Formats: sequence, C-alpha cells, structure tokens
Amino acid sequence: MWVRGIIGTVLCVVGAVWVAQGTGALHGSGMTGHGQYTALGIVVIVLGLVMMIWAVRARRSHKGQA
Repeated sequence: MWVRGIIGTVLCVVGAVWVAQGTGALHGSGMTGHGQYTALGIVVIVLGLVMMIWAVRARRSHKGQA
C-alpha cells in the first residue's frame, strides 16, 4: 500500500516539474517552453493522483478488515 503512495507522490512531483518546464516557468533544460511536456506532465500528475487515491482506499479497506 505505501509503495503505491510513494510512487504516486513521485509521479506528481515529476509531472509538476514537467509542467513547469513545458510552460517556461522553470528553465534549464531542453524541455523548457515545449507544450508537449506540459501535456505529458498533466497526464503524469493525474496518474500519480490515481496511485495515491488507490493507496488510501486500499489502506482504509485493509483497516476495516482488521
């Protein structure tokens, strides 16, 4: 369960960096200013949120069974 939460958190952070670079808010890479990285970052953030929600729900259902 906690592995899903960690993976979800990492995906959200990576996605946020990609969005920031894609929009030009964060400079210093070849990704800066390219819109496709913004879109990719949003997809990665959504996947990270899904992983974190899945982890929370699994934890809650596991506690209910104990």
